[in-house]
Amino acid sequence: MAALNHRQPDTVPLDLSGHRSSGIAAMAYPKLRAHLGLPPRPVRVYDPVQQLAVVDDDVLDRFGVDTVELGRGFALDDRDWAEWVLPDGTPCLVNAWVKPERDGDRWVIRSESGRIIAAMPDGAWYFEQTHWPFLDGDDPDHLPEAMAECMWTAIASPPGPLAPDAESLAAGAKALRARTDRAVIGLFGGNLLEMGQFLYRNDQFLLMLAAEPDRVNRFLDKVVELHLANLERFLGAVGPYVDIVLFGDDLGMQNGPQMSPDMYREYFKPRHAQMWARAKELADVKIMLHCCGGVRELLPDLIDAGLDAINPVQISCRGMAAAGLKRDFGRDLTFWGGGCDTRDILPNGTPEAVAAHVRAQVATMNPGGGFVFQQVHNILANVPPENITAMLDAVRG
Repeated sequence: MAALNHRQPDTVPLDLSGHRSSGIAAMAYPKLRAHLGLPPRPVRVYDPVQQLAVVDDDVLDRFGVDTVELGRGFALDDRDWAEWVLPDGTPCLVNAWVKPERDGDRWVIRSESGRIIAAMPDGAWYFEQTHWPFLDGDDPDHLPEAMAECMWTAIASPPGPLAPDAESLAAGAKALRARTDRAVIGLFGGNLLEMGQFLYRNDQFLLMLAAEPDRVNRFLDKVVELHLANLERFLGAVGPYVDIVLFGDDLGMQNGPQMSPDMYREYFKPRHAQMWARAKELADVKIMLHCCGGVRELLPDLIDAGLDAINPVQISCRGMAAAGLKRDFGRDLTFWGGGCDTRDILPNGTPEAVAAHVRAQVATMNPGGGFVFQQVHNILANVPPENITAMLDAVRG
């Protein structure tokens, strides 16, 4: 919290698995435990789409992790989990309400209606979207029904169905808060650009942004109406127990934003500002946006809209070098990420190279606060445990 308030913290804040873009692949997790000399534990896959593991407290303690996801306050009973197997053959557990099933040479996940909405062919590491509800015709007046047929919005991670009402959601959040001094991150979502891409498909929604502004505005107005209603319920229940509310919208690509700053200001900035302001009215929280890609050109407007922290700070993208970001935006924005390149260095470097890279990133980003260490997005399945350990040990070493 000191870092988020731009005060120099006593040590570098560290996030590992505090949200669904700072975690570790389920296939990599048991190898890390073995490398650390920790006893084997069942691998619990709480995000089947990205195949992410629940990181146990002994690992969080080993590295001095300062964050925890609100979802860790739920799915605490054996009946919340079902047996499955990872792509490499490792036995694991998945949330009982989204257990994948076989369909020929692939795993699939179905919506409640029975439609296949996600598939993972044999040899793949992740599930991919297979159905876009608005691809062949839209009906923004029935958004919840469409979201129930989309991989990214229908497959729930904990709390999921374990918190069907505000009382149970609040109880789980309160219990988690009582047993940890880590910063609690509440995953909300609130996607705007991505909601269009989830439902219409990326190519079609990008064309709509350019060619059909009235249609886009009608859709986005309905999306914001739904998000605001959900935000009221969510923060009404967990507001006293969370420190950060995480929104999501991947606005960038490798070479820059998916849209011009003008287009961001037209469609998304006022809607982001409305949601983020309401969140801060409802609870004493910081607003973080998970936003992949090169988004340097959008940062002034994101800050103006009320953003406190951005993640994952994809330093391999154009314009996203750490020194320039810290110099130009470090007084106003916390960089939650950018601590280690996960595209090239973490999977392919030596442990010594990984550690040197991390120390350089921390030296650039940490002075004056406004920095939380996280590798750039999730640790993938092929990353050697020696490199993971070298990365996390170098943060404060």
